[in-house]
Amino acid sequence: MNSCAASLQSAAELLRTGHLVAFPTETVYGLGADASNPTAVARIFAAKQRPTFDPLIVHVADLSQVECVVSKFPETARLLASEFWPGPLTLVLPKRDLIPDLVTAGLPGVGIRIPRHPVAIELLKAAGCPVAAPSANPFGGISPTTAQHVADGLGRNVDYIVDGGPCAVGLESTVLSLMTERPILLRHGGCPVEDIQRIIGTVEIARSDASLDNAAQLAPGMLSRHYAPGTRLILVDHDRLAEPIAGLRCGLLTAGKQPFSGRFARIESLCDDENLQTCAANFFAAMRSLDASDLDVIIAHEFPALGLGVALNDRLRRAAH
Repeated sequence: MNSCAASLQSAAELLRTGHLVAFPTETVYGLGADASNPTAVARIFAAKQRPTFDPLIVHVADLSQVECVVSKFPETARLLASEFWPGPLTLVLPKRDLIPDLVTAGLPGVGIRIPRHPVAIELLKAAGCPVAAPSANPFGGISPTTAQHVADGLGRNVDYIVDGGPCAVGLESTVLSLMTERPILLRHGGCPVEDIQRIIGTVEIARSDASLDNAAQLAPGMLSRHYAPGTRLILVDHDRLAEPIAGLRCGLLTAGKQPFSGRFARIESLCDDENLQTCAANFFAAMRSLDASDLDVIIAHEFPALGLGVALNDRLRRAAH
C-alpha cells in the first residue's frame, strides 16, 4: 500500500496498461481499471466475483473527461455538476462508444462522477483515462473505507493499492439517472436526495424489486441483498430498546444516545451525538468490526429517515435481507 507522489505515477501507469488499482475516494475505496479497455474491465468482475449484469461507475478528473465518456450532458446535469461535483453524486447519462457495454451491463447509460478526494483526482489526472471503479471488495460484502480493508478482502486480486487514509463520507455515491425526462434516483448515498431536490425539484425514487435480481441492473447497489456481513443482521426501529437474543452471542450497531440494554457481547457506537455524517463515515468499519467478532447475530438500530439516514437505512435493509 502506497500513497506518495511516485506511487501515484506507478499506479497511473498500471491503469494505462490494463491493471487493477485500488484507490481512495471520499465515499469508499474503488477497484479501478481503464474504463475504455474491455479486458481490464473484465478483470474487475473476475477479481470481485461480480456478475456482469451489475454495472460499474466511471470516475473522471474533470468536466473535460466527462465529454469523452457521455454523448449528452443536458442542462440538468450541468446544474447538478456545478453544485455537487466533485462529490458523492453519480449521474447516469447516454454513453459514448468509447465505453464498452461490459461497463454498463449492456445498457445505453453510463454512471459517471468526479470524486472529491485529492488522491483520487491526482491519480485520475495522471492516468489520463476514465476509470471504472466499483467498491474494492468481494461482491455483495461490506464496502472498504481503508486501504487495509481492501487488502483484507481482495488480497492478491488487486495489482496495487493506493493508501489515502480513511474515507470521509463512508457511503457510496448517490446515483441519479438522467436517461428519461424525469430524473430517477436509483441509489441513495452520500449526497442526500433532499439536497438534489433543492436544485432540480422533485425526483422519482426507484423501488427495489427482488424478482429483477438476475436482470441487468440500472445502477450498482440495487440488488435486494448487498453490503452484507457474513454474520446474520437484524434491524431494530430507531427509537426502540435493543435487546440481545437469549442464548446467542449478540453484537449491537448503534448511534449516539440510542436506547439499549447492556448485555451485548460487543457494541459499536458510530458517534456520540447521532450526527449522521459521523455515523456514515464510521458505518462500514464498525460493521466489519462486528462481523469479525465471532458473533451469532448483529442487531442494528435503524436511523432517522432523513438526509444520510435514508442511505444508511438502505444499506442496513439490504444487508439484513
